[in-house]
Amino acid sequence: MRRLVLFDIDGTLVADGPAKDAFVTAMVETYGTAGEVERLSFAGKTDPQIARELLRGTGLDGPTIERGFAGLWRCYLRYLEAWLEDRPMRVLPGVTDLLDALAEREDVGVGLVTGNIEGGARLKLGSAGLWGRFRVGGYGSDHEERDELPAFALARARALWGPAITADYAVVIGDTPRDVFCGQAGGIRTLGVASGSYAASELASAGADHVLEDLTATGEILELLTN
Repeated sequence: MRRLVLFDIDGTLVADGPAKDAFVTAMVETYGTAGEVERLSFAGKTDPQIARELLRGTGLDGPTIERGFAGLWRCYLRYLEAWLEDRPMRVLPGVTDLLDALAEREDVGVGLVTGNIEGGARLKLGSAGLWGRFRVGGYGSDHEERDELPAFALARARALWGPAITADYAVVIGDTPRDVFCGQAGGIRTLGVASGSYAASELASAGADHVLEDLTATGEILELLTN
């Protein structure tokens, strides 16, 4: 039975980079405002959800926001790609070793569940040399609600590896309570990793099945993921 390991991106696999600057610049260029960026937490949310919450806070109505979305994402990806050349994402401790170990397992598929739109995920992970590691994913461009994304990743995994892949044999790995909640919504086990802005205790309180400080304990993590 093939198991499926689904990683969040920001704060789990990589950190830093110019994404927020690119996003704010694109918002201003597209809508004339980015809203109250510093007052809104981006953690665990999808890119469309973040944009919508910020823009609603400025008084823009739904149809106006929707009409600008296509241009917003084109603009965002243009700035992100350009600025990543000088400010690539930083790979977090343990990630490369863990992905190497998972790649050696023929019974494990590796994918993503992330609030990033797919183009943003590709650019961020590409700048860190990681994009080719992931065969499937559920992205913020698939659905604005984070809880809906595991279903997209599972469907793509079944199309690639066969119908036997189910939520029972999957694990979501992420650094925020929303990562935990989306795994739970999809009936998937969760591994919380306190490598982002949330403490291990907060991830445990959210209901993560397992919690680690980071992804450096490759052997222990493999045992958790594949048993």
